[in-house]
Amino acid sequence: MRRPLAPFLAACVLALPLPGQGAPLRDPLLEHLAGTWVLRGTLAGKTTTHDVTGTWELGHQYLTLRERARELDAQGRSQYEALVLLGWDAATQEYQCLWLDTTGGGGLAPQFLGLGRRTGEAIPFAFRDRDGRLSFTNTFAYHPATDTWTWALDNVQDGKAIPFGRVTLTRAVPRRTP
Repeated sequence: MRRPLAPFLAACVLALPLPGQGAPLRDPLLEHLAGTWVLRGTLAGKTTTHDVTGTWELGHQYLTLRERARELDAQGRSQYEALVLLGWDAATQEYQCLWLDTTGGGGLAPQFLGLGRRTGEAIPFAFRDRDGRLSFTNTFAYHPATDTWTWALDNVQDGKAIPFGRVTLTRAVPRRTP
């Protein structure tokens, strides 16, 4: 019995990526960052607690982090919010981190894009100012034994790192083990 070849070929063509469409990001390290987290620690010299949610977007090409401080301002709004997009540039073999938050706006300026290369279980992101000088770092480090993340955030002035924040992310809802 002969079966038509057309449906099989159509399925193969539909499975191919479209021009310009990236492949899904299947990064075992970033997979650990998906989920719901509670961020606790110190930022700008103040103890803080934030809620962070990591979700895959656009065909599993970007991991989006939505961060919101539990502390409220006088109008009852969160004192801090951020939208962070994490991606991968296959050509340069670098992670990308686009960090947008409520601390000042300024549009989509270069200083909001950090680049980093994985070292072990960590990704140290380097952010540069408009003149290309290193101005800020944020190292995302995963700790498999405790299923937690730490972020070490530093301002950089004259080549010297000045601690800005040290926070730990713990799961709001623990992962189920099979």
